[in-house]
Amino acid sequence: MRVEILCTGDEILTGKTVNTNYSHIARRLSEVGLTVHWGTTVGDDRQTLLHAFRQAGERSDAVIVNGGLGPTVDDLSQEVAAEAAGVKLVLSEHWLQRMTESYARRGRVMPANNKKQAMLPENCEFIDNPIGTACGFAVTIGKARFFFTPGVPREMRRMLDEQVIPRLLKLGGITGVTRLKRFHSFGIGESRADEMLAGIPGLAIDGEIKLGFQAHFPELETKLALSAPDEASLAAKLAPVEAEVRKRLGNFVVAEDDQTLESVVLAKLAAGGSTLAVAEGVTGGTLAARLSPHAGADKVFKGGVVDLDLRKLVSAEKLRAERGTSHALRLAVQLDDGPERPDWGATITINVADANGTVTRQARLIGNRDWVRAGSVEMALDCLRRHLGGLPVDERIDFERR
Repeated sequence: MRVEILCTGDEILTGKTVNTNYSHIARRLSEVGLTVHWGTTVGDDRQTLLHAFRQAGERSDAVIVNGGLGPTVDDLSQEVAAEAAGVKLVLSEHWLQRMTESYARRGRVMPANNKKQAMLPENCEFIDNPIGTACGFAVTIGKARFFFTPGVPREMRRMLDEQVIPRLLKLGGITGVTRLKRFHSFGIGESRADEMLAGIPGLAIDGEIKLGFQAHFPELETKLALSAPDEASLAAKLAPVEAEVRKRLGNFVVAEDDQTLESVVLAKLAAGGSTLAVAEGVTGGTLAARLSPHAGADKVFKGGVVDLDLRKLVSAEKLRAERGTSHALRLAVQLDDGPERPDWGATITINVADANGTVTRQARLIGNRDWVRAGSVEMALDCLRRHLGGLPVDERIDFERR
């Protein structure tokens, strides 16, 4: 089945907004075995949109349109979709009521221009948006089925997973079940991970279980994708490969699937009845910012201090005593002097203190300021994760251990 992604909006066409929606949609489709054949970006122009819809309708089997479902005059997707499909634009009383009730629950009156979002192509298929006011819908244009989604990322992502992808799989006659297993690692690059996983039966870029990597500094994501007739056969095939990948990547795996490194750290602290305070120098509070938003963080994370002057940055031992926590994590980033050069970077010192004393890791990171700050925070959280798990805080790769 030939699938196209068509994104709308002057802001993404001109580069003022980075089009992360496209990359998310394309990635999710590939994970369930659907191939994207075309990717199109169109501005907020009626005739250009109409041409793009008709062109996509001739060359594709299914088209996901993202954006243009808002209440303002430059949101044109509903109107142009109706014209391209050869139908009238009609008011959906159901969606108008949904929007009115949504505003009422928040103690607000719906603006009059939001009524535009309830104007949909006649006889279109309704695609629910449970968390927003932009109504999704599906129509046929030419020989392709079009699925319209809002540009708001969290709305689009939920609708894509819950409603659009199941419709696409049915449309393409794709049966069975698929799964994407993800390992998030820190401390190894893509080429090293590929070497560490070489030779696992059935695991390859084109194997029965498809192996893939995605680097998003400072972590590497290792992905295993598999399709099978049913859950039982899928689990039987995936389990031994998953276990072998986990064994070979070893202590460098910081989280799996939807976990994050910081959520793993907080869970380990909570499981042990422990608490944490942090001190960070030169990172601008990034370490605390990664920990504090998570659910339950307030019961474990007791805050910390930020200081741009490393000479005044409190020690891990003193911080632990002052805050009355079981653990303290101190991160000091000493940036190199002078302008950035190819060998420019920083010296990182990490201290983890608990009732048994303090462990320390020192390292050099080479890169620009943003690179160094992100890498140092990741390293600090990983050191804490390792310490809480009884692992060495400064581990090097040994391929012979495989």
